Amino acid sequence: MNKIVNIIKPTGMTSHDVVSVVRKILNTKKVGHTGTLDPDASGVLPICIGKATKVSELILNKDKSYICELTLGITTDTYDSSGEILERVDNFSFTKEEIEKAFDTQRGHIDQLPPMYSALKVNGKRMCDLVRSGRADEINLKTRPVYIKELNILSIRDNKIMFYVKCSKGTYVRSICYDVGKVLGCGGHMSFLLRT
Repeated sequence: MNKIVNIIKPTGMTSHDVVSVVRKILNTKKVGHTGTLDPDASGVLPICIGKATKVSELILNKDKSYICELTLGITTDTYDSSGEILERVDNFSFTKEEIEKAFDTQRGHIDQLPPMYSALKVNGKRMCDLVRSGRADEINLKTRPVYIKELNILSIRDNKIMFYVKCSKGTYVRSICYDVGKVLGCGGHMSFLLRT
């Protein structure tokens, strides 16, 4: 079988978990995904099967789009709701214009600092594994150029902001949430992510 199958990954599974399930169901080894989705994220995960794995790089390098929820006032070490809370700010209030200004800092070509808890590799080891094993001092975090093509606020309710983002390969939506919270001075984390 040589196909690309569009799978909606549920939360709680890694992208590799999905690949393993597809391998078992189809009884084939030649299966690959086209871009990692965090275990806490859900949504579109194209899976390449057989000879279709040869085109996975083409899909991997394409722009991705997401619907995300940013929760203001709570900062976590992973930049999402699965992490340990580092800081909580209860008293804050922003106008829509102030929130838009903070989002403006994330639009276009930007230099983004990825989260320490990510699958990026340092000397062949994933950063998240180094941090969890107490070896965070081996990591020299550097910004990476990314392109945020579209970034639109969909709704603002209390301390929750839903937004749509279309971005280049290598963009961490968690970092967008963290950085917006930092600009606003109250902190923030990603509390929901759906790749569309």
